[in-house]
Amino acid sequence: MAGVSIKKIMSAKLVTVNLDDKLETVKEIFDNLKFHHLLVVEERKLLGVVSDRDLLKALSPNIGSARESYQDIASLNKRVHQIMTRRPIVLQESATVDDAIHSFNTHSISCLPVVDLNFRPVGIVTWRDILKNLRINPTSPTAP
Repeated sequence: MAGVSIKKIMSAKLVTVNLDDKLETVKEIFDNLKFHHLLVVEERKLLGVVSDRDLLKALSPNIGSARESYQDIASLNKRVHQIMTRRPIVLQESATVDDAIHSFNTHSISCLPVVDLNFRPVGIVTWRDILKNLRINPTSPTAP
Protein backbone atom coordinates (compact mmCIF):
# COMPACT_ATOMS: atom_id res chain seq x y z
CA MET A 1 0.00 0.00 0.00
CA ALA A 2 3.01 2.20 -0.56
CA GLY A 3 2.09 5.78 -1.27
CA VAL A 4 -1.69 5.32 -0.91
CA SER A 5 -3.28 8.40 0.64
CA ILE A 6 -4.79 7.92 4.09
CA LYS A 7 -7.85 9.77 2.78
CA LYS A 8 -8.70 6.73 0.63
CA ILE A 9 -9.19 4.41 3.61
CA MET A 10 -10.07 6.67 6.56
CA SER A 11 -13.58 6.99 7.88
CA ALA A 12 -14.75 10.58 7.38
CA LYS A 13 -18.03 10.04 9.24
CA LEU A 14 -17.02 11.25 12.67
CA VAL A 15 -18.94 11.16 15.90
CA THR A 16 -17.47 13.47 18.49
CA VAL A 17 -18.01 14.26 22.13
CA ASN A 18 -17.07 17.22 24.29
CA LEU A 19 -14.83 17.32 27.35
CA ASP A 20 -17.73 17.65 29.77
CA ASP A 21 -20.08 15.10 28.24
CA LYS A 22 -21.11 12.38 30.69
CA LEU A 23 -19.94 8.81 30.29
CA GLU A 24 -23.62 7.92 30.07
CA THR A 25 -23.65 9.69 26.68
CA VAL A 26 -20.50 7.85 25.57
CA LYS A 27 -22.02 4.52 26.64
CA GLU A 28 -25.18 5.21 24.63
CA ILE A 29 -23.13 6.01 21.54
CA PHE A 30 -21.03 2.86 21.83
CA ASP A 31 -24.10 0.73 22.59
CA ASN A 32 -25.94 1.99 19.50
CA LEU A 33 -23.22 2.44 16.88
CA LYS A 34 -20.71 -0.03 15.48
CA PHE A 35 -17.40 1.59 16.23
CA HIS A 36 -14.93 1.69 19.09
CA HIS A 37 -13.48 5.22 19.25
CA LEU A 38 -14.86 8.72 19.80
CA LEU A 39 -12.94 11.90 19.15
CA VAL A 40 -13.03 14.53 21.87
CA VAL A 41 -13.26 18.05 20.48
CA GLU A 42 -13.68 21.56 21.78
CA GLU A 43 -14.09 24.54 19.47
CA ARG A 44 -13.71 22.05 16.58
CA LYS A 45 -10.13 21.14 17.64
CA LEU A 46 -9.10 17.62 18.59
CA LEU A 47 -8.21 17.27 22.28
CA GLY A 48 -8.38 13.54 22.83
CA VAL A 49 -9.78 10.10 22.09
CA VAL A 50 -12.07 7.81 24.10
CA SER A 51 -12.18 4.11 23.26
CA ASP A 52 -14.76 1.57 24.27
CA ARG A 53 -12.02 -0.01 26.42
CA ASP A 54 -11.49 3.31 28.23
CA LEU A 55 -15.20 3.35 28.97
CA LEU A 56 -15.27 -0.25 30.21
CA LYS A 57 -12.42 0.50 32.63
CA ALA A 58 -14.22 3.56 34.00
CA LEU A 59 -17.68 2.06 34.53
CA SER A 60 -18.82 -0.37 37.16
CA PRO A 61 -19.34 -3.91 35.85
CA ASN A 62 -22.63 -4.01 37.81
CA ILE A 63 -24.37 -1.42 35.61
CA GLY A 64 -27.54 -2.92 34.18
CA SER A 65 -27.47 -5.94 36.48
CA ALA A 66 -29.56 -6.86 39.51
CA ARG A 67 -26.53 -5.97 41.67
CA GLU A 68 -26.43 -2.38 40.40
CA SER A 69 -26.10 0.18 43.21
CA TYR A 70 -26.27 3.95 43.40
CA GLN A 71 -22.46 4.07 43.29
CA ASP A 72 -22.46 1.98 40.11
CA ILE A 73 -24.92 4.35 38.46
CA ALA A 74 -22.86 7.33 39.65
CA SER A 75 -19.95 6.14 37.50
CA LEU A 76 -22.07 7.14 34.48
CA ASN A 77 -21.85 10.75 35.68
CA LYS A 78 -18.08 10.92 35.24
CA ARG A 79 -17.00 13.22 32.42
CA VAL A 80 -15.17 12.42 29.20
CA HIS A 81 -12.11 14.48 30.21
CA GLN A 82 -11.61 12.12 33.17
CA ILE A 83 -10.99 9.05 31.01
CA MET A 84 -9.87 10.26 27.58
CA THR A 85 -6.41 9.90 26.11
CA ARG A 86 -5.02 13.42 25.83
CA ARG A 87 -2.78 14.60 22.98
CA PRO A 88 -3.35 11.52 20.84
CA ILE A 89 -1.00 10.43 18.09
CA VAL A 90 -2.47 11.82 14.86
CA LEU A 91 -1.93 11.81 11.12
CA GLN A 92 -2.09 14.83 8.86
CA GLU A 93 -4.39 14.74 5.84
CA SER A 94 -1.32 14.39 3.60
CA ALA A 95 -0.24 11.13 5.30
CA THR A 96 -0.07 7.78 3.56
CA VAL A 97 -1.19 4.34 4.64
CA ASP A 98 2.50 3.53 5.20
CA ASP A 99 2.65 6.43 7.69
CA ALA A 100 -0.34 4.93 9.52
CA ILE A 101 1.23 1.46 9.62
CA HIS A 102 4.45 2.97 10.99
CA SER A 103 2.50 4.81 13.72
CA PHE A 104 0.58 1.68 14.71
CA ASN A 105 3.83 -0.30 14.89
CA THR A 106 5.62 2.40 16.88
CA HIS A 107 2.92 3.25 19.44
CA SER A 108 0.46 1.15 21.44
CA ILE A 109 -2.64 2.69 19.88
CA SER A 110 -5.77 1.36 18.25
CA CYS A 111 -6.80 4.37 16.17
CA LEU A 112 -5.29 7.37 14.48
CA PRO A 113 -7.31 10.56 14.17
CA VAL A 114 -6.63 12.40 10.90
CA VAL A 115 -6.45 16.18 11.31
CA ASP A 116 -6.12 19.22 9.08
CA LEU A 117 -3.48 21.92 9.55
CA ASN A 118 -5.65 23.60 12.21
CA PHE A 119 -5.85 20.33 14.20
CA ARG A 120 -9.51 19.86 13.32
CA PRO A 121 -10.45 16.20 12.89
CA VAL A 122 -11.33 15.18 9.33
CA GLY A 123 -11.20 11.40 9.72
CA ILE A 124 -10.11 8.41 11.73
CA VAL A 125 -8.15 5.28 10.79
CA THR A 126 -7.95 1.95 12.59
CA TRP A 127 -6.04 -1.25 11.89
CA ARG A 128 -9.31 -2.68 10.64
CA ASP A 129 -9.45 0.02 7.94
CA ILE A 130 -5.97 -0.92 6.78
CA LEU A 131 -6.70 -4.65 6.78
CA LYS A 132 -9.95 -4.18 4.85
CA ASN A 133 -8.04 -2.35 2.13
CA LEU A 134 -5.09 -4.71 1.77
CA ARG A 135 -4.77 -6.19 -1.67
CA ILE A 136 -3.04 -9.52 -1.87
CA ASN A 137 -1.01 -9.96 -5.02
CA PRO A 138 -1.75 -13.51 -6.23
CA THR A 139 1.62 -13.75 -8.01
CA SER A 140 3.69 -12.85 -4.95
CA PRO A 141 5.35 -15.66 -3.03
CA THR A 142 3.63 -16.71 0.18
CA ALA A 143 5.33 -17.37 3.47
CA PRO A 144 5.67 -21.02 4.48
